[in-house]
Formats: sequence, structure tokens, C-alpha cells
Amino acid sequence: MARIFFVVPFVLLASAASAQQQGHDACARDVSRFCRAHMSEGDQVVLACLKEHRARLSKACEKVLTEHGQ
Repeated sequence: MARIFFVVPFVLLASAASAQQQGHDACARDVSRFCRAHMSEGDQVVLACLKEHRARLSKACEKVLTEHGQ
């Protein structure tokens, strides 16, 4: 679970600290639910996993991904 707090902000490639926190808060549950098996494989793999499950993501996570050009 601690990896989520470290991985998600980097996955979203946000430049500002507040944007990183927003991304973490919005997608932490989705990463845990859909991408747990890939969390140790790197940021790009987790991002790809989120994109694969895009139709099932929370609205907040979907919004953050869209806002960051993903």
C-alpha cells in the first residue's frame, strides 16, 4: 500500500506538488484495485494499466489523467 503513495504522483507526471497530491488522492484506490500486480514494475507500466482499465476508473482519476494529457 505504501508504494501507491510513491508511485501514483510520478505516474501522473504532474509538475506541481498540489497537482501531484490531487493525482494521488484521485487514483490511489484505482491503482490498488486494478493495477496492484504492476506496482513494482515502474511508473509507465502502472500508467499503461490505468489506461487499460480506463472505462472502469473513478471519475476523479479519469479527470486527472485527462488533465495530464493521458
